[in-house]
Amino acid sequence: MLFLITLGISSWNPNLDSTQPKEYTHALESGRVPFLPHLSFEIAEDERYLLSPKWSDPKAKNISYDPQTELVKHTSATGADKEAIGRMMARYADYAHKLVESLFPAYRRGIRIGRTSYRPAEADGRSSSVRKDDRLLHVDAFAASPVQGERILRIFSNINPDGKPREWTLGEPFDLLAPQFLPKIQRPIPGSSWLLKTLGITKGKRTEYDHYMLQLHDQEKLDSNFQQTCPKRFVSLPAGSTWIVYTDLVPHAVKSGQFCLEQTFYLPVESMQEPDLSPLRKLEGLLGRKLV
Repeated sequence: MLFLITLGISSWNPNLDSTQPKEYTHALESGRVPFLPHLSFEIAEDERYLLSPKWSDPKAKNISYDPQTELVKHTSATGADKEAIGRMMARYADYAHKLVESLFPAYRRGIRIGRTSYRPAEADGRSSSVRKDDRLLHVDAFAASPVQGERILRIFSNINPDGKPREWTLGEPFDLLAPQFLPKIQRPIPGSSWLLKTLGITKGKRTEYDHYMLQLHDQEKLDSNFQQTCPKRFVSLPAGSTWIVYTDLVPHAVKSGQFCLEQTFYLPVESMQEPDLSPLRKLEGLLGRKLV
């Protein structure tokens, strides 16, 4: 079973000895979840009022910030309030970037920063379609934004002001998960990738890798028997803590929790310390052909 590896780090830009980065990187790439119980993201006094679900857009799951364009989307906030949310999320993006480069220095050249997410709504009880329901175990894959083999690395911080934990479920390793579902997945229809891109349904080419990962994501969520009977571990992530996970490798689900920040990064497989541990290489080995 997958499990946490606890790191006694309390700084977003820690000084490590020469052996720790390689050790931490191996653990992360192997499917373990680095858990930093003493690393909190501090909310300034004048930002406290932002810890409210009223800033959510009812039509979207989370508030989104793009570090490249500095645009905030999917929020009810306007004017100065929206700017304040943007500043808070920009600071988190910067801190998370420094943390990744400190813990995993081998990633510095290849890492690409993605969107920042603020999740002020309570996860438990939130209505959603099955495919979009993050309370169900799944590995991450994006229908509209193909990653074309790149890794999806995410940092989460529980910023709940009332001290409430964020409850997660972790599933069995990818090596055991993928063989269960691959026989049910048909190869993509020839020309479908070009059509999806031409019609603007996808932002870029959906490779065979993206096709299989998206099908894995959907099949896991749609299989109620799998959700009920598969081996799983429940973990409670306390307020004031941070954790790091390759969400394309680790089956995960959020069961409950409110007020969380998340930063997404993308990494080419070639920039990994151990590329053979990537979902791309694992799927290519199982299917016997290149997928990108």
